[in-house]
Amino acid sequence: MSNFAFLSNNTFMKVAPQAQLPFAIAGVAWDGCVTNRPGARFGPRAIRQSSHMLCDGTHPLFDTTPEGHLTDLGDLLLPNTSLEAMRAAMLPLIAPMLAQHHMAWLGGDHSITLPLLRAYKAHFAQPLAVIHFDAHCDTWTDHFGEPSGHGTWVYEAIQEGLVRPECFVQFGIRSAGQREARDYVADQGGLIYTARALRGLESPTQLASILQQVRQRMAEHGNPPLYLSLDIDCLDPAFAPGTGTPEPGGMTSNQVFSILEELVPQLNFVGMDCVEVAPPYDHAELSSYAAAQMVWTYLCARLASHGPA
Repeated sequence: MSNFAFLSNNTFMKVAPQAQLPFAIAGVAWDGCVTNRPGARFGPRAIRQSSHMLCDGTHPLFDTTPEGHLTDLGDLLLPNTSLEAMRAAMLPLIAPMLAQHHMAWLGGDHSITLPLLRAYKAHFAQPLAVIHFDAHCDTWTDHFGEPSGHGTWVYEAIQEGLVRPECFVQFGIRSAGQREARDYVADQGGLIYTARALRGLESPTQLASILQQVRQRMAEHGNPPLYLSLDIDCLDPAFAPGTGTPEPGGMTSNQVFSILEELVPQLNFVGMDCVEVAPPYDHAELSSYAAAQMVWTYLCARLASHGPA
């Protein structure tokens, strides 16, 4: 499993691979569960390539850079034809990474988030809070007749007790779907901010009441370990056309950056993934540039507020 042509051979921001650094990138080049256009297996490579434009990587808001604190562990070596085999192979690879690093994972389709949450729950010995950016609710109870896929992971994570439903927050939801699926997170006690509800709200000032609701929700429940899952299709296709299931009417880049810049320094984030970048459908690398800068923003925000520990 070491010679697939789609595996990345460059590094995020051109950082040198080193074992003893606090932050790390790893790719999960899997797209065996897409329901429309394939290609997300090439996401890790494209995001890494786009990250090279960041040069010294000093963030203009946080005035810090991941350089010197970040390593790139490459892509996980996984089976590429069986969802269950892929997920089973992921778990023993993830555990030692979590023991050493604060991880940012590059997908891959969204089915990779379920095994990641399984590993994080085992690592922290408790279910996680989650902030989830997506066009899709991912709460369907089956994957077009199959039991699991990239649109079922939220439902499965809640059913398995991997996450705290009352601390599950969704941003950007807007796709077609029955009410039972669309409102599932809210019905379980979580928060949903649809793309429609977010229209016209871009700056931190405009988003202040929503941001405060999220902070308050986490504080009320003791600020549990918080995981970020960012599906690039949360963005309108005007900002991110390179994805397998584009949905018009989505979030702007400014909205996502405002939310990340305000919440990541303040809340108890323990890791993140960025998924569903599909380079074959991209235009001018818009989607991979957005993804690279969102991962970079997350890393810089964590460094600025919590240091390299």
